[in-house]
Amino acid sequence: MPTIRSETTPNPNSLKFTADAGSFLDGGMEAFASSSEAEGHPLGERLFSISGVEDVFITPEFVTVSKASAADWSRLAPKLESTLEAHLSDPSS
Repeated sequence: MPTIRSETTPNPNSLKFTADAGSFLDGGMEAFASSSEAEGHPLGERLFSISGVEDVFITPEFVTVSKASAADWSRLAPKLESTLEAHLSDPSS
């Protein structure tokens, strides 16, 4: 199973996630500012199903997630990491 790592960004409400194996996207990039924008995109839908997620930016190499200011990274980050691991293990689900 791939290992997911998180990195801080200049925005305290955003974290950048990378993996040691696999791609989050086949090519290009995807940006979603709401769950309705992410409809039909497997990874986007998975990430927005996590309470507190407000914005998602996906590239082949990394995913940046922005959270609601009231959300706590200590609770949110582990859920995001497991969601990203699951996606890399089975992107179709």
